[in-house]
Amino acid sequence: MLNTLTVWNFALLEHIQIEFDKGLNILTGETGAGKSILIDALGAMLGNRLSTELIRHGREWLRVEAVFSLEDQPNVVAFLEENAIDTAENELIITRQITSSGRGSILINGCHTTLAVLKNLGGLLVDVHGQNENLSLLKQENQFQLVDGYGRELGSALAEYRELYKTLKEAEGKLSEKENASRDYEQRLDMLRWQIQEIEAAQLQENEDEELQRQINKLSNAEKISRYAGEACGLLYGGGNNGIGVVSGLEEAVESLKALSRFDDALEEVIRVLGEAAIQVKEAGYEVRDYAESMEFDPRLLDRLQSRMDVIDKLRRKYGATIGDILAYYDKCQQELADIENYDEDIARLQEAVNGAREAARKAAGRVTELRRAAAGDLSDAIEGHLTALGMPDARFVIDVQPSESLGASGGDRLEILFSANPGQEPKPIQKVASGGELSRIALAIKTVTASRDTSPASMVFDEIDTGIGGKTAQMVAERIAMAAAGKQVLCITHLPQIACMADNHLYISKHVADNQTSTEVRSLSEGERINEIARMASGANVSSASLDNAREMIAYAKIKKEGYRKHG
Repeated sequence: MLNTLTVWNFALLEHIQIEFDKGLNILTGETGAGKSILIDALGAMLGNRLSTELIRHGREWLRVEAVFSLEDQPNVVAFLEENAIDTAENELIITRQITSSGRGSILINGCHTTLAVLKNLGGLLVDVHGQNENLSLLKQENQFQLVDGYGRELGSALAEYRELYKTLKEAEGKLSEKENASRDYEQRLDMLRWQIQEIEAAQLQENEDEELQRQINKLSNAEKISRYAGEACGLLYGGGNNGIGVVSGLEEAVESLKALSRFDDALEEVIRVLGEAAIQVKEAGYEVRDYAESMEFDPRLLDRLQSRMDVIDKLRRKYGATIGDILAYYDKCQQELADIENYDEDIARLQEAVNGAREAARKAAGRVTELRRAAAGDLSDAIEGHLTALGMPDARFVIDVQPSESLGASGGDRLEILFSANPGQEPKPIQKVASGGELSRIALAIKTVTASRDTSPASMVFDEIDTGIGGKTAQMVAERIAMAAAGKQVLCITHLPQIACMADNHLYISKHVADNQTSTEVRSLSEGERINEIARMASGANVSSASLDNAREMIAYAKIKKEGYRKHG
């Protein structure tokens, strides 16, 4: 619900703050006082575009701020949370500003946002209805929303259908993807088979490349290895100082110490350690000697090893950094090849899933059609009854629901609103036969019927919907607007006293000139001021005691009517 609207430097509006109430908020005033400008300011809060031409003369900027209550508005709260906008205070504050240079800003609860986000949010906050908005009735999506919002059981049936429809679209997507992929299958099959054959021909072994590299390194450095091994053997068996090798030196040292031990056993442990060391060094020496003797350079073996490594390197460049990666790619190719070769089976399985999902969706769509037809019939009768009361006694209003060959997000139906204003004429599509005035009354009848039952915004605006009507029809229009206001907040600009007397909150808009500057003011009328304003609206500038009495009677009658609407709302 809209609580307050504050405006700075917006055309004739220098600075005003308006507080709105629940129920019916009526705005009246002389022609040209700025009533439509006020609606334009509200429109800026709902995502309409702002122009620098709207900035008040002599000012550098304009600003509009609106405060909404979030109570009982779960759709709005959910939207704000999806867009990471704070809702902790259960209040919504929207601020828009534009400077003379064209620089604009939009704040929602202190968060900067875009015009697109504000426009989507505005559609959840306020339903604006005026001469220019009647065309929304002609849009197919709005017609479905109208009917689906009226049916009691339609919501759950539609939710069930949409889940099944989602499953159907997913199944169709998988089938389409498989069919599209099949166009490239022949070329892909050749590639896969060639790659599998290439990897198989290599007969790779896990970690084979590491062993190959070790052997290549050994053979490539055979000369150096031989020299180092020979030097080691010389040092172990001879070639050391005085030509004595390490092994011989240790053995001689042990023998000398043993001779010494005949005179002193103090070095027994040393003799034991050196003896063991001599044995171990001697055994190590044998291994070094055998290694040196076995070491020979085989260029043919080196060529074979390097050729094998070249094969592996080629595969690594194509299929993976390691042999493990290459083998994993091989397994992947094998699986893909099997999938492609099983294409016919996969297509059949996917087609079967599509058929099953379509059958389930069609069954659910049939249930939606049944409920939608019932709701459309009831809604058509209710709207037709209100059209009769609105001065169109011969009007026929039909919401025609017919099954469609194809399924869509809204079900399997074609929906069309048919209308006839005169007797003897068959109802035809509303966009072809209804005039602007007829569309306005049809829209009001729809609002009256659905105001307390639909999920549309908590606030509605009627912008001079009463243009071109009077007498009994004006009274009927007034009563329907009051009916709508029994379940929602309604803002209505009007020139008719029949509508104004229904107000729960009567706001008067006036224009003043001071210092060669024109300004618009808005103030809430007291009971006495309301009587005077309604008398003025009914009789013109000359307000008499009779017109005042008439105004009092109209307000009293309106009060009784409104109490009845609230009781039965």
